[in-house]
Amino acid sequence: MCREATRLMSLKQDRALTFRESTALRFHLSMCGACRTCARQFDLLHKIGRHHPDIPSASNDKGDRHGSH
Repeated sequence: MCREATRLMSLKQDRALTFRESTALRFHLSMCGACRTCARQFDLLHKIGRHHPDIPSASNDKGDRHGSH
């Protein structure tokens, strides 16, 4: 179940989870301390990435991952 929870945590950074996905993740996190720690780390990395000027946001990324124009 941790593998699925991690997948959902990652997916949550890119889009809103469905009700079913969100419920499954919340249920798992209520029982798994390791995944709660992982979720906090995902959230922290996401926040840092949004505010760091050298890291392109997903909304600005047009598929150009190497910075060439």
